[in-house]
Amino acid sequence: MKKELEQIRLGNIADTNHEIFALLKQRYSPRTFREEKIKKGQLNQLFEAARWSASSNNLQPWRFIYAEKGAEAFDKIVDCLSDFNKKWAPEAPLLMLAIYKETTDEGKENFHALHDLGLCLGSMSVQAQYLDIGLHHMAGVDWKKAEKEFNVPDGYHVSSAIAVGYYGGQLDKLPKKLQESEQADRQRIPQEDFAFKEVWES
Repeated sequence: MKKELEQIRLGNIADTNHEIFALLKQRYSPRTFREEKIKKGQLNQLFEAARWSASSNNLQPWRFIYAEKGAEAFDKIVDCLSDFNKKWAPEAPLLMLAIYKETTDEGKENFHALHDLGLCLGSMSVQAQYLDIGLHHMAGVDWKKAEKEFNVPDGYHVSSAIAVGYYGGQLDKLPKKLQESEQADRQRIPQEDFAFKEVWES
């Protein structure tokens, strides 16, 4: 099984058309994790990477709620996930909710808050990869329920959930369809479909 998972990791290294930073090539979103708690110092490193991300006007609108497996708060996060994500995410050693502040300190709409949260999560993902930690970002979360369960203040919005754990785990713990998904070839649209020089190309 360990050899099989190593082969999956090798198979998930991006087949890029142009050479990029190795950690970016190696990053993917696993659904299996080793049964090992995230080391406190390494968790601090993840949040430090987020802390030093770029943000519009240095507003740093990101916030996180996290819980380790076995904690009541962990089960509350699981309960807020979509049925699909409940099939695998409870096996992660740590779950997070990613949140952003919708307004500036003056009460005006921060149009770029979600953009900044994305930058912050990108930085966290690269730092995680450096530490052999996989992050699986999940859009499938009932944000209204999560905001109520965790008493998120007005003006803050739960955007996504994240499963966090060291790469590895047991593939056979996943339902068969998810096992197949873990081993499927990765696909990306070509640059020509999203990067346009001088004029939009439809």
